[in-house]
Amino acid sequence: MYRCIGMVLAGIATVLPAAAGELTPEEARHFVAGKLFSYSCFEGTTGVGRILPDGSVLGTIRIGGTGPIRFVSLPAGTVKVSPTSVCASVRGALFEPCFNVDKTSEVSFRGSISGLGFAYCDFTRRGARIELTASNQHPRPVQSAKTISSDE
Repeated sequence: MYRCIGMVLAGIATVLPAAAGELTPEEARHFVAGKLFSYSCFEGTTGVGRILPDGSVLGTIRIGGTGPIRFVSLPAGTVKVSPTSVCASVRGALFEPCFNVDKTSEVSFRGSISGLGFAYCDFTRRGARIELTASNQHPRPVQSAKTISSDE
């Protein structure tokens, strides 16, 4: 379950906005959607990801910062932005977590689970030329993560 929350948190970080302080859900969407971010989470998980305008998530994750890098693709509607919140819907999760998004600079933000401030990921925008996969033009949702080597 923590893996799912970590993946969603990482994905959400990619969809959120850019001025110091807490962002509104719409500001977060504007700041994050379609842009590539690297992330580092409180428990060591790292990766790179992008949240697309349809709420799908595409990226990589390394749980706890060790072990294999896994490619992750979550379907449209995974990240949901409403006028009052940014939440995630992950199949099999026990609850639908919502997130606080705090802009820390013009190119970074911190995403944390609402009510659990210790559970956060820090996100930093990366250059647009970095590709996550060779076929990122047409990402296909998958149910599980795929291990990739560090030279891919």
